[in-house]
Amino acid sequence: PKLLVEPFAGGGIVSLTAVMEGLVDQCWMVERDREVAAFWRAALYHGSALCEMVRRFQPTRKEVEKLSRQSPTNDLERGFRTLVMNRTRSGGILARGAALLSYGENGKGVASRWYPETLIHRLTAISNNEPSICLFEANGIDILRNLPNLCDVGYVLFVDPPYTAGGKRAGKRLYTDNEIDHAGLFELLAGTNADFLATYDMTDEIHALARKHGFHAVQVEMRNTHHARVSELLISPNPVFEK
Repeated sequence: PKLLVEPFAGGGIVSLTAVMEGLVDQCWMVERDREVAAFWRAALYHGSALCEMVRRFQPTRKEVEKLSRQSPTNDLERGFRTLVMNRTRSGGILARGAALLSYGENGKGVASRWYPETLIHRLTAISNNEPSICLFEANGIDILRNLPNLCDVGYVLFVDPPYTAGGKRAGKRLYTDNEIDHAGLFELLAGTNADFLATYDMTDEIHALARKHGFHAVQVEMRNTHHARVSELLISPNPVFEK
């Protein structure tokens, strides 16, 4: 396919991988959260300046707390703050009320996930691929609804919405923008001719929606940030794995 559309981009690893490994010509990353979208704009359009801010920052608890209280005036400042909060909070959670790392990796506290050279290397790669990455600060549902009018090339979808179906609380805890019409999303996916892969929590509601629309659902085991095994569903219009 020429285009990959990721309507709930978040960390964007699928979009970035697809572009950087030459699997698609272009990706559309759609992100509704203002803070996360600002990070992507900073990384894509102000890469050199963002790298310099990373190089200079000293991730002490005092400096992190000071930054968290500031009111950014532009995408670069807001994007940098988002990056710092992601790297210094427990589980990388950006939602309000998330705690800073206390022990962290190897007892290094808030600085345990702050690797300046690694971050700069990754940010540089993102900036270098900017011509192939299109960012929309928008509701992913709205983009999916209007895709036939917005796009005139063949596209595929990777759909990874906040997990709030079936009363799940993880999405509400992890994401600022977590309200999703799951039934409406499945209707949109059923109405598209594009191939897609969707990831979801294991819930009766999602199983029922997949069956209703004739989708294929495969259970996979993953490990969460606490190294506990959790089950998730991979959903697609066609079989993904051989039995």
